[in-house]
Amino acid sequence: MIKPCRILYCRKEPMKPIAFNPATDAAPIPFEPEHQQLARSMKQRGLTWKPHVGCFVWDPERHIEVESPFPLRVYFILSLPRFIGIFGDLEAVADKLVWLPTWHQARLLALRLGVDQKKICGLWSLESAPAPGSELLDLYRLILAAL
Repeated sequence: MIKPCRILYCRKEPMKPIAFNPATDAAPIPFEPEHQQLARSMKQRGLTWKPHVGCFVWDPERHIEVESPFPLRVYFILSLPRFIGIFGDLEAVADKLVWLPTWHQARLLALRLGVDQKKICGLWSLESAPAPGSELLDLYRLILAAL
């Protein structure tokens, strides 16, 4: 009888996280303080969200003890039970963290809030595209104005 291999479970040393390197890695979303502050303003203005897998969040009050692999205390929710384990329940996750909507999420939010599509289209022109990160800032501003 052949015994199954369990090599994946026999690590002698813990896996070490590999930090995001802004010099060599392409950021999945902007990690700029201005994005964080606008996201906080959206939250203060009443933007609600249900924490779920696939969301980026900012921990400005340093509730999460584990160092983030991303700059500026930005985390990615890959395992929702892990975040619930830290904060106690889903409501506390939403209360203590600031959601940083991705470009796609921000577009969906803008639609849900009734932002005029002409305003969204106006963020782009044929002559020049917005700089990386600035289109998301502009979407955040449109959402903030609609709240």
